[in-house]
Amino acid sequence: MSLSLILASQSAIRAQLLRNAGLVVETRPARIDEEMIRHALEAEGANPRDVADTLAEMKAAKVSAANPGVLTLGADQVLELKGRIFAKPESPEEAAEQLRALSGRTHRLLSALVAMRDGRPLWRHVAEVRLTMHPLSDEFIADYVARNWDSIRHAVGCYKLEEEGVRLFSGLEGDYFAVLGLPLIEFLNWLRARGELTT
Repeated sequence: MSLSLILASQSAIRAQLLRNAGLVVETRPARIDEEMIRHALEAEGANPRDVADTLAEMKAAKVSAANPGVLTLGADQVLELKGRIFAKPESPEEAAEQLRALSGRTHRLLSALVAMRDGRPLWRHVAEVRLTMHPLSDEFIADYVARNWDSIRHAVGCYKLEEEGVRLFSGLEGDYFAVLGLPLIEFLNWLRARGELTT
């Protein structure tokens, strides 16, 4: 019998990764003001890792409270470059600006996952991946954003490695699954250690 859980996210790729691993997943996005919370945390001096972890926990807590007894996952990603935290772009112009900032540089992507049941945190993990982007011309950036805006508007950093965004990179250090938004291996290992998953 497959383990059933709730993913407090509307991310199609996160849900697909869990389903591909043989889990039964229901998605129930958490309605929280991520931008306001992120700004408040930054104003308090929170580091990027703590921002990702806190947002993941708040999402899990909101959905878990409404679904007693069910394992609930909250997830969040934060992109950091030289102390600057990037959010999802609000316009094609902002997407192009972000890509110009990342062009030719190495940035950190922090992918947080928090598991809860009955509003109580059971497990948490923050994976860090370092990604190095090729130098990108302004012409390429403009064409790339125009072709991919409907997809990249939902992604921090304006790329998806499972799509054309993989072409932007010359190197990656870390977990590929974490780049997609879910440190899957660590989560499955935790389930196995609890006896909720067998091989």
